[in-house]
Amino acid sequence: MSGEGLIATGLDRLLDDSSSLQRRRYALLSHQAAVTPTLRPAHLALADAGVPPTLLLGPEHGYYGVEQDMIAAVERVDPWSGLPIVSLYGDDEGSLRPRSEIFESLDLLVIDLQDVGARYYTYAATAVWTAEVALAAGCEVWVLDRPNPLGGAVIEGNLPDPGLESFVSAFKVPVRHGLTMGELVLLEARRRGLDRSAVRVFEMQGWQRHQLWDEVDRPWIAPSPNMPSLMTALVYPGGCLIEATQVSEGRGTTRPFELVGAPWVDAVELTADLEERGHRGVALTPAFFKPQFQKHGGETCAGVQIVVTRPDVFESLRFGVDLLESLSMQGGGDFSWRRDPYEFISDIPAIDLLAGTSTLRQRIDQGKPIADWIETWQADAEAFDNERQSVLLYD
Repeated sequence: MSGEGLIATGLDRLLDDSSSLQRRRYALLSHQAAVTPTLRPAHLALADAGVPPTLLLGPEHGYYGVEQDMIAAVERVDPWSGLPIVSLYGDDEGSLRPRSEIFESLDLLVIDLQDVGARYYTYAATAVWTAEVALAAGCEVWVLDRPNPLGGAVIEGNLPDPGLESFVSAFKVPVRHGLTMGELVLLEARRRGLDRSAVRVFEMQGWQRHQLWDEVDRPWIAPSPNMPSLMTALVYPGGCLIEATQVSEGRGTTRPFELVGAPWVDAVELTADLEERGHRGVALTPAFFKPQFQKHGGETCAGVQIVVTRPDVFESLRFGVDLLESLSMQGGGDFSWRRDPYEFISDIPAIDLLAGTSTLRQRIDQGKPIADWIETWQADAEAFDNERQSVLLYD
């Protein structure tokens, strides 16, 4: 096993025996969070081993995680290796899938992306869609697996309704799906009838499904600009819903998704209401903050800071739904949904794309209780858990 960590990732295992990459011409779909235990970026570590990639592919936010959400990442040349980088996030929906001609002179696609375990996080969509194009072009696909920071045991949320597929809801999985990137690719390969014999997952060694990131002997490297810490990832499955409103989800601060608020919010009242809802594993405090960009940039916002104290029992999505309901009740006419296009879709509200249903939006708008909708999650989780059993790679 490479390095000193207790867990070997798929990259570590490939580097331990890189002979299988000899004389292969391959594209590497990766980013800055895909590193060795000594923090060597994947493409440089592979070059050190004498098996450099031919081409680099970058997901949303760019290969180095520079761009903010919904900002096109332009094609560049890697300054260390001189390799060309093809962006898979441009100015239109068509840019989310690579052009088939980039695989014409290649025989392999290698994927090494750090996911965060939530349906909205777009790297899994990029991985599957790129794999689909590569397989159609006659390439093999290897996935170098990494831990799910939220663990692999807990499933939370609903399955999305038909017709609401998008970049942030590409697969029929609950919001918190409990799969690794490798398992997600295997699941979608089976669902889409892709050539399973051409898809190989380099499994981790030493990771168990119950382990969250704080039990993994690895430093946290931000996989995207607004995912700076494990705390952010823990809040994200529920906190991302705030993106679909005119309330700030803390972008433009050092605590994205952990800070939520707007100029019209009563911070003390919001905090008290959320505390009365009895969520486990979380501490809340009234907060004031000033985003430096995006929603309410330069304005002082009042709201709440979310601190996860027991990740093993915190139900992030349920908390996020309650947070939406509480903001709506307090805000009255000041609370509103996002109206701008969201991930290249303009005819479906962003909240419906994220929630995977119109039910949440409609009930909040009508002032109706959402508890009975939340109760339907259990049946969806059980159905999905039954389906995913055949692709689970870890105890």
